[in-house]
Amino acid sequence: MSYTELPGARVPIRMWADPATVEDGALRQLENVATLPWVRGLAVMPDVHYGKGATVGSVIAMEGAVCPAAVGVDIGCGMSAVRTSLTQNDLPGDLSRLRSRIERAIPVGRGMHDDPVRPERLHGLPTAGWSDFWGRFDGVASAVRFRRGRAEKQMGTLGGGNHFVEVCLDTEGAVWLMLHSGSRNIGKELADFHIGEAQKLPHNQGLVDRDLAVFVADTPQMAAYRNDLFWAQEYARFNRALMMGLLQDVVRREFRKAKPTFEQVISCHHNYVAEERYEGTDMLVTRKGAIRAGSGEYGIIPGSMGTGSYIVKGLGNRDSFQSASHGAGRRMSRGAAKRRFSERDLVEQTRGVECRKDSGVVDEIPGAYKPIEQVIERQRDLVEVVAKLKQVVCVKG
Repeated sequence: MSYTELPGARVPIRMWADPATVEDGALRQLENVATLPWVRGLAVMPDVHYGKGATVGSVIAMEGAVCPAAVGVDIGCGMSAVRTSLTQNDLPGDLSRLRSRIERAIPVGRGMHDDPVRPERLHGLPTAGWSDFWGRFDGVASAVRFRRGRAEKQMGTLGGGNHFVEVCLDTEGAVWLMLHSGSRNIGKELADFHIGEAQKLPHNQGLVDRDLAVFVADTPQMAAYRNDLFWAQEYARFNRALMMGLLQDVVRREFRKAKPTFEQVISCHHNYVAEERYEGTDMLVTRKGAIRAGSGEYGIIPGSMGTGSYIVKGLGNRDSFQSASHGAGRRMSRGAAKRRFSERDLVEQTRGVECRKDSGVVDEIPGAYKPIEQVIERQRDLVEVVAKLKQVVCVKG
């Protein structure tokens, strides 16, 4: 057993993090989750840190209930990566043009496409389910239906914060493409709406933290949330697929002479809900800042914008509900990072990476994150490392 078990009111708290390194606020959130009547298990990843209601880096198994705040407001946020046929020798010494072309192809921050991107325009991108997906938009919460036009134009865009597009090299010199994004603003609005709805329900009035309000099975509110949740998770999956298609098209044009090819894309959510069965019981498992790591399943665990990332394969450890960390995890808030670090620090810590080095991304400086190597080391019983990557281009919102 490589985890530390802390006592909880209804279930033990299994921690793959060192409890001594977890901030008090996050520990209190974990203790609060363990008081919920519906909770059946709680696993804590080595990148755990304070979040809204539930910590980032926690896996919560519930029976007959789901907590929207334990999913996170960026529903379906996750990672995609693909190995290319290019090698380090194919890359130019100056990568600024490649970065600029990526930024022109994929809007960042609050940006969106002028017109919705049609998947059939992108070489080799699967289009199955696309029409059905948008056909179900009329079934989501009426509070957000007027956002369809913006949601269509934001499909295939990056967003801001810790989202990124990267060109990386593995230890063998192969070029990888990697990106991190979710369900954009439509997912956030759906999450905020349903968290508000859950907080009004009578069964949530006595909770230790109102942000842990849940929906319970066999109620219209649960049915409505599940509908919107799974739609938003699909939006996030399509969003990453579209961005990866746009990114591959940039690489095809930029390296036309090398005729690049691409292996199978690896993709994984790390803010989502899944229906899974443990110990003979059907459960709703929420992973907020955690990936599924079933036996043989590929996953992606990124570091920060100046450190390495890992492609991993799950070991199917049921103690963690077959889960692993989603990244390095923050060790300080964005505000604290801005107060502590300067643009000069950012330049130093991202040396060798073609990326933004201005005050607008100081809160994403590598020093604001936990060391990714230590995070990987603490979950050797959850995943095995398949490849280690180091970015040479990083596009941020």
